[in-house]
Amino acid sequence: MKLAIVTAYPPSKVTLNEYAYHLVKYFRQKKDLTELILLTDHTEGSKDIEFAESGCKITVKECWSFNSYINIISVNKAINKTRPDAILFNLQFMKFGDKKIAAALGLMLPWVCKLKKIPTIALLHNIMEEVDLESAGFTSNKIMQKIYGFIGSTLTKLILKADVVAVTMQKYVDILKTKYKIENVKLIPHGTFEIPEEPDSKIATDPTQIMTFGKFGTYKKVEGMIEAVEQVRQSTGLDLEVVIAGTDNPNVPGYLEKVKADYKHIKQVRFTGYVEESAVPVLFNESAVVVFPYTSTTGSSGVLHQAGSYGKAVVMPDLGDLALLVKDEGYQGEFFEPTSVDSLAKAIEKIVTDDDYRKALGYANYRAATAYPMSKITEIYLDTFKEINNRHTKKVMLYKS
Repeated sequence: MKLAIVTAYPPSKVTLNEYAYHLVKYFRQKKDLTELILLTDHTEGSKDIEFAESGCKITVKECWSFNSYINIISVNKAINKTRPDAILFNLQFMKFGDKKIAAALGLMLPWVCKLKKIPTIALLHNIMEEVDLESAGFTSNKIMQKIYGFIGSTLTKLILKADVVAVTMQKYVDILKTKYKIENVKLIPHGTFEIPEEPDSKIATDPTQIMTFGKFGTYKKVEGMIEAVEQVRQSTGLDLEVVIAGTDNPNVPGYLEKVKADYKHIKQVRFTGYVEESAVPVLFNESAVVVFPYTSTTGSSGVLHQAGSYGKAVVMPDLGDLALLVKDEGYQGEFFEPTSVDSLAKAIEKIVTDDDYRKALGYANYRAATAYPMSKITEIYLDTFKEINNRHTKKVMLYKS
């Protein structure tokens, strides 16, 4: 089978590119696949498709750009040229742009593929019904929030035209089925990228690193984390370093530079900038604690799954999808009140002053991560494509009879 994946892909800075990298890494090892066709965004550097493991052929077609109004045409042309047997879309609502029309046109592509009778799965990492539009940086205007809600519902209906829409949380399945009266939604967990045979529970560095990872400025803000770690330093005398790994959210350019300037008086705060895929293992292995300084959530957390795979203790706000992941998939962490620096400081202090507790949390998260490795997730996708093909075959036979 020739499988096409429509996605951003490293070295792209567009969201979900890291997830695509790991999908490709494990898909290409599947015997059912003869070729992977990556229908990606244009990037200055060459795509990262060099893997240590052997696998099927990979073809890269750079055929779309963030905020382009012609993505629906250019991706369609690439599909016609490469002629895949099946297509997987790696999506969230701002995948193709942060401008409304560009984003909407791109999200029509799963419907286009369905009309072309190509077996299509749309992986939707978040749903508009569960996004806090103000916290996520869209708008604080109540009228505009209603407009965004209407647009989101319209786009969701288009995405639901795919043969199957995969979501990463059972809650999303329930919401979509209830609201849109459809049955083609399927739970396929997020999955864990890399799973070492045995996590290293030792603290590898001095000072002890307290790390956060992501795109910051909207509902992910780091000021409270910096202040909380400073409190823990003063109350415990421990040598702690704050590591802020990642970049600005596209909606808040310049956010991290401003934080850096505002907190230059606080020592041992390190901003890594964009983290290359090859540097991610080092980043997690050198960290003692991974912090989620979120005020809301917008989907299943890839960073939590990564932290689990490296056996790391985590500090999380007790809200939304993170709390559900703890319940549904078995992750554990120390919780804090999302808007309270004191609460965050207490949560961090509880872990860094109790090494046995830190290790126990890390081991629990490792066990949760190993339940859904990407090798298993990609197998579920292939099985789902087989089910779609079987349905198509039955329809053709019924039509001919």
